Amino acid sequence: MKPETFIYVGLVLLLWIAGASEVYGQENKSARRLKSSAVVEQKDTTVQQEAAPKDTIYNGMSLKVDLFNSVLEPARSKGTIQNYEIAMNWRLKQRFFPTLELGYAQAETAADGGKHKGLGGFARVGLDLNVSKKHVRSENVMLVGLRVGTALQRYDLTEVPLNNNYWGTQTMDFRQQFGADCWGEVVAGCQVQVWKGLQMGWYLRFKILFTRKAQDGGVLPYYLPGFGYRDDTNWGVSYYIGGFF
Repeated sequence: MKPETFIYVGLVLLLWIAGASEVYGQENKSARRLKSSAVVEQKDTTVQQEAAPKDTIYNGMSLKVDLFNSVLEPARSKGTIQNYEIAMNWRLKQRFFPTLELGYAQAETAADGGKHKGLGGFARVGLDLNVSKKHVRSENVMLVGLRVGTALQRYDLTEVPLNNNYWGTQTMDFRQQFGADCWGEVVAGCQVQVWKGLQMGWYLRFKILFTRKAQDGGVLPYYLPGFGYRDDTNWGVSYYIGGFF
């Protein structure tokens, strides 16, 4: 074989080896890039999973005092009506707020021509729903809910006018009466954290009285603790300040 033939074959082999090496190197680089991308993507997914907050059943409780009825109501009524109330709720699954409200009230006021003087306690229990869909985990929430309320009190009704066909109009006293009343409420309001666990909030209440007849021939009280002046329906406002634990 001629020397020129050996030289030609050698050059072809060198070129083929160089091309194969280049192709192999490119494939390795592509494989490394894919592997790196997969690792980065996996890390990002892991970080996102770790960063995503987990919903727990219990997320704390609030304990609050009603300022509106405890301070403004006595001032507005010039001391004839005094109402003191505390409220607490528990935040469950970021969405549900079971609520308990307890209070005490005393009233001395005019009652359809007579006079009402009574004192007693009341309780409401219910459930609020967090309707802040876009910020469900926020400390600031909008709430709507339902309540069932009950009140027990001792009261006197004095100088009550009674009409009689024979004697005409007379007045009569009903002392040491006992009243037990029940009602329902539809509420709407908000709960806002203003500073490191300090909360404020308010409720607007629409109340429907369930007990509308006197028992055992007695007379109905003019004012109901936790409900207000006796009527088939009533409105109320609560303004709270308290803490979140």
